[in-house]
This record gives sequence, C-alpha cells and structure tokens, in this order.
Amino acid sequence: MTRSLKVLRIGPGCTVQDAGRPGWLEYGVSRGGAADRLALAEGAALLAQCHTLAALEMVGMGGEFEATENLRIALTGAPMKASIDGSAIAWNASHVLPAGARLSIGAALRGTYGYLHVGGGLVVPEQLGARSVHLSAGIGAACQSGDTLPVGEDGQFQTGLGLKVANRFEGGQVRMVASLQTHLFAEKDRARFEQTQFRRGTRGNRMGVPLDSDGAAFSPDGGRTVLSEVISPGDIQITGDGTPYLLLAECQTTGGYPRIGTVIPCDLPLLAQAPAGAPLHFQFVTLEAALEAEEKARSHQSGLRTACKPLIRDPHTIADLLSYQLISGAIAGEEDVL
Repeated sequence: MTRSLKVLRIGPGCTVQDAGRPGWLEYGVSRGGAADRLALAEGAALLAQCHTLAALEMVGMGGEFEATENLRIALTGAPMKASIDGSAIAWNASHVLPAGARLSIGAALRGTYGYLHVGGGLVVPEQLGARSVHLSAGIGAACQSGDTLPVGEDGQFQTGLGLKVANRFEGGQVRMVASLQTHLFAEKDRARFEQTQFRRGTRGNRMGVPLDSDGAAFSPDGGRTVLSEVISPGDIQITGDGTPYLLLAECQTTGGYPRIGTVIPCDLPLLAQAPAGAPLHFQFVTLEAALEAEEKARSHQSGLRTACKPLIRDPHTIADLLSYQLISGAIAGEEDVL
C-alpha cells in the first residue's frame, strides 16, 4: 500500500496548496498557492523539509483523517483544536500520526487558514508545474470526504518539535507602498485611508476580501480613465462604489479599478488570516522601508528551522540545567488535588 492520508471528513473549501505556479500570468493564470505562505514555511521547518512541498490548507475548520502508514505531521497557521485518537495535541508543532489512528481537527480558534503538513509532502499530480489547487482557474478541486491523498517518501524521523509564532490571526497594522494610481487620490483621501479603521469583510475568499468601514467611500480623480493592466496579490483596488478590495493569492491577473496602494508581501499573511470583522489599519511606507521589512522577513523565515524547540526537553541536553529552580514546587504527595 502506498503512503497516503485518508480524508474521513473535511470542511468546505479545503485544498492542497504549495508555493504556487509562477510564470503563467501571460496565460491568465495567477500564481496562487498557499494563502499564508509563512505558515507553509513554518510547517516545513517543523518537519525539516523543503518549504515548497504541498500541504493541506483548511479554511475555518479541519476534519478527520487517517494515515495508512506512520506519518510525521505538523500543524500551523490559524490555531485549531486537534487530537489523535481523542488525545489533544499541540498546534505549531510536529507529531507522529500512527497508522490507523484518527487525527481530528476542529474549527479555527483564531484566524482563517490552518495547515496540515505531512513528512514527504502531499504528492497529488502536478499541473502546470505545481500541485496547488487553483479553484478560480479551474485547476484541481477542493478535497472531499472519501478522498485519499498520496504522501511522498520521508527521509526524516524527528517529531515533538514546537515553534513560537507571533499572533497574526486577529488583524492589526498593515504596511503598504504607493501603487500606479495612488496619485489619482487626493492627499486628504490618502490620509483618511490611513486613519480609517477597516474591518475584514464577510465575503472574502482566496481571490480577495472587501475592506468595510463606517466612513465615506473613496473615489479617485480620473478613475474611469484607468486602463486594464497587470495586478498582483496585495493590490488594494477601489471598486465602483468606493469600497476598497484587497487582492490575495488567487486574484485575477489584470484589472482596471484604480489602486490606492499595494500591501508589502511580508504583511499578506496577516491579511489572509484576518477573520471576518477583524480590525485592519493601513500605513503608507517608503520603498526603502518596505525593502528593509522584506529583508527582515526573509531572515526570520530562514531561521525558522533553528527556532524549533522540543516540546518536552531532555535534561541531558539542557546546558544551563543548574540555573533552574527544581525543588521549590515539591510536595508531600498527600495534598488534595483540585
């Protein structure tokens, strides 16, 4: 029997995702790939494997899964309650999923997209050079109950690692740079955009999300003269009714709505993970500041593997063991347990 992961039950919209398929824009296919690529890298670090391997992206909730052989797994992205045969397991951590055991993943506690990684990656057939499902382009399909996902060979053995992750699952501050049509918006409107508290709209998906607010609509001068041109994830288009619309991983390749700005790539995971109603604030930064932020993000990602630490520490490997207070919590053993 080949190595595989059986899907016993799964939520809607869950898809296999990797780093996407660059190079197809001229044919009308955007890169796609994982909505939160940082979560993809975090899972790869926990399993000590390449960050381009495919994982299962779960939208809002997970499901129930069973392995045909012992598999290493890791869980990253939006935190969800998870257990193996009823025993709770840690998020942002790697584990062994024994053959025949049932992995249960519940609803998201925070954020939107959770990721289930397996040692060796999910090796569904490649299309246009990637394994990512791209629903808006008609490439692949969402996972269904009863599916069997093939798993690649895994040359690693270590599990039981955890990774501390900063909270990017409840909205927050987002940096953006000027775009090709930013100059069409009056200075007072650009300032108002920065001062407005937006909310992540309820109609969002992998293509993009509307940004709701209680303020007046945004309208540029000469917006109707904008020609359709190439667009990319992070662009903030202002639609005909003045509503800002933020483009994400599966956005279309061209568009004619004016763009008030473009979110820098390293802040896109926060936007992708923001749940409906989450507060969002936008701030214009210089190109120099954006490049510095991107370099810092790349450095952080390259250090993820060394940042992984054992969930249970072995005293034999703790160099500063004698600096810990080991006896102040000792009890007689006869106390009542509350």
